[in-house]
Amino acid sequence: MVLSKTASESDVSVHSTFASRYVRTSLPRFKMAENSIPKEAAYQIINDELMLDGNPRLNLASFVTTWMEPECDKLMMASINKNYVDMDEYPVTTELQNRCVNIIAHLFNAPLEESESAVGVGTVGSSEAIMLAGLAFKRKWQNKRRAEGKPIDNPNIVTGANVQVCWEKFARYFEVELKEVKLKEGYYVMDPEKAVEMVDENTICVAAILGSTLNGEFEDVKRVNDLLVEKNKETGWDTPIHVDAASGGFIAPFLYPELEWDFRLPLVKSINVSGHKYGLVYAGIGWVIWRNKEDLPEELIFHINYLGADQPTFTLNFSKGSSQVIAQYYQLIRLGFEGYRNVMENCRENMIVLKEGLEKTKRFNIVSKDEGVPLVAFSLRDNHRHDEFEISDLLRRFGWIVPAYTMPPDAQHVTVLRVVIREDFSRTLAERLVNDIQKVLHELDTLPSKLSSNVKAADGEDGKPAETRALESKKSDLEKTREITTIWRKFVTARKQKMNVVC
Repeated sequence: MVLSKTASESDVSVHSTFASRYVRTSLPRFKMAENSIPKEAAYQIINDELMLDGNPRLNLASFVTTWMEPECDKLMMASINKNYVDMDEYPVTTELQNRCVNIIAHLFNAPLEESESAVGVGTVGSSEAIMLAGLAFKRKWQNKRRAEGKPIDNPNIVTGANVQVCWEKFARYFEVELKEVKLKEGYYVMDPEKAVEMVDENTICVAAILGSTLNGEFEDVKRVNDLLVEKNKETGWDTPIHVDAASGGFIAPFLYPELEWDFRLPLVKSINVSGHKYGLVYAGIGWVIWRNKEDLPEELIFHINYLGADQPTFTLNFSKGSSQVIAQYYQLIRLGFEGYRNVMENCRENMIVLKEGLEKTKRFNIVSKDEGVPLVAFSLRDNHRHDEFEISDLLRRFGWIVPAYTMPPDAQHVTVLRVVIREDFSRTLAERLVNDIQKVLHELDTLPSKLSSNVKAADGEDGKPAETRALESKKSDLEKTREITTIWRKFVTARKQKMNVVC
């Protein structure tokens, strides 16, 4: 006789996940559930929600790497349970990090003797790297001022208004004034002359950007260095330079080897770079390199021994995964100089394809430069009827994530779209994106102006009150552009709040 029984509701091992109660029962979102659920159900529920995320490969807003070779994926998964900070327990991982620091230091032309080790550290990204570099500058400045019997309560950093938000975080968290050189239309990076003019005795460093987030342009670090050398001679100061090479640090050595931006310049004392951008590693790795040991005050380095041996540490956090460090070493030895150069040349070529495709539409002005980070920043030649935010919104229908944003002061009236060309963005995708942008433009041409629609809703079919029409007739094109940008930004903000979208 064959005995059988009916599976109870709790005997979920015989059920398909989609045949179980877990797909029809609402789980708590903000409190821990009272009971456990099967691993298959937990996986399926989370996986289903994640399907609603954007496709990382089509996220053209991000500089961060979205593809690596399967062999590197295996290495990362094999080391995912290693805590990098346990140096005594994982000495090989520590050695790989030291190799990465030295390889990058030589790439940046650090003045090292044959057997001398480079000074640097791996971080979770360029934000932490910048914090560490800034703290080193602040402490050196404080030590020098104390020795001279001078006050240390007003440190400042001079940089452009185009800096990434991590510089603003450093300034606010560590009480340093951020003196920003304002931008202007057509010139979206820090002006070296204006920057050096703003330097005073309380300036702990001038921060130059090798690859602006806004348009990918390299700032003229050599010009800043030369002007600052002269000012230091005149004043007796020794104001140094930090180079934020988060995006450009793994580009310039391969595409523009003759460009002087790194430790070849005497006032450059530290450089940060993002391994998870054009270092070609998944998110979670950055590097900061100092020119020599004297540029990193010893009192900032902590020594611990409770993990088994004396271990020096200079980080803002403590525990950190080892996977990204190992992945960075894989890329450095796998690709070598030749491989990195080929990847960067491909990115540049595909950037040119996209740029030329946009120019052929005769609808855009190109804001980015050919020399710099391989990206295309562009704005509409005429955005009176429709603007860049609408294009960004409609492109999402095709799966593309292309950001639209306004420039910082004093160019905030300029709105641009930006496409970052990464390793995995092929020529085929570039051509497809141009075709989809043309479709969006054609659709917008058939739609009423956003501005007129908003005003009609407020003032009736007639559009605008007579007084407003008379006033607007006197406005310049620049003022109209600013008005359109402001209205559309409010519209997008209100829409995001309604949709409860977290950016």
